[in-house]
Amino acid sequence: MRLRFDFHREKFMGAAKKITTDVFEKEVAKGKGAAVIDFGATWCGPCQALAPALDRLAVDYAGKVLIGKVDVDEEPDLAAQFDVLSVPTVVFFRDGKKVDQIQGNYPDRIRQRIESLIKA
Repeated sequence: MRLRFDFHREKFMGAAKKITTDVFEKEVAKGKGAAVIDFGATWCGPCQALAPALDRLAVDYAGKVLIGKVDVDEEPDLAAQFDVLSVPTVVFFRDGKKVDQIQGNYPDRIRQRIESLIKA
């Protein structure tokens, strides 16, 4: 059972950057530009369904937008800091400040919001 759990955790993280509290502080909170952070969990079906779309977005917007994933089981304090009460919740940042969030598996809405962040 342990191997299966590790496989799912690796699959959950994929191409998007793994965000820990330290990484968040250095690259999102103090960063410039846009960041999109998915708060999810390995046991969450909708999070797993959203993961491939976020990985594609991470590739499509590489160098323009930081796209990352927070495992709420590993970083509960970070999830609480942004009032994440259900997963998946995608939070959008501009120059370290939260500007929007979307709850649920809505890749098209996430892409549209990223486009508006880039243009801002």
